[in-house]
Amino acid sequence: MPRGLFITIEGLDGSGKTTQIKRLAAWMQKRGLDPVITRQPGGTATGDRIRALLLDSGSTPLAPTTEMALMFADRAQAIAEVIEPALAAGRIALCDRFTDSTEAYQGGGRQLGSERVLDLHRLICGDLQPDLTLLLLPSLESSLARARNRNERTTAQTGQDENRFEQEQGEFFKRVWAKYREIARREPSRVVLIEGNLSIDEVYEQIVEAVSERLVANSPAR
Repeated sequence: MPRGLFITIEGLDGSGKTTQIKRLAAWMQKRGLDPVITRQPGGTATGDRIRALLLDSGSTPLAPTTEMALMFADRAQAIAEVIEPALAAGRIALCDRFTDSTEAYQGGGRQLGSERVLDLHRLICGDLQPDLTLLLLPSLESSLARARNRNERTTAQTGQDENRFEQEQGEFFKRVWAKYREIARREPSRVVLIEGNLSIDEVYEQIVEAVSERLVANSPAR
């Protein structure tokens, strides 16, 4: 059986990832592709517990290296439990965040550097790379405003607090944003950059175009 396709969606919180991954999954399902959808941190029972610790505002102070180690612990479990089985079964694994997020947030935002993140990725994740990464990068200001408003609504409605990163100051997010741009420049064959304050439909159109091209390139007929 041919190996499946690994697609990740990246970007700052508030960039529209959740909306677009749902739309992309629905697009795939209409075409009989039946993707396995997951997220990081989270997506497994162990990962959800790690997510609660990482994102809860009460989890401060948390050393940057501890934060990075927890991210990779979550990722290792997701690879073993969700991603690799999906790929081995010939399915599409569609993941909200992967190691690019750790490079951007911990490598860039926390200033741990890319080298440490990528070394851990090779060691812990067996250097598993997405076949395609869709990087949503609207303006920093609009992303932060949407993320903070969303998290405030979620906390009010459910009591679930995932606001720890949104408490950071502007310089932190500037470093995250810049690191994402750096990753896109470094890996243009993998990362499709969708940049600017586009409408939901405009972003979706670019995503479908990029995914369609990769599906054709990955077809056994090729």
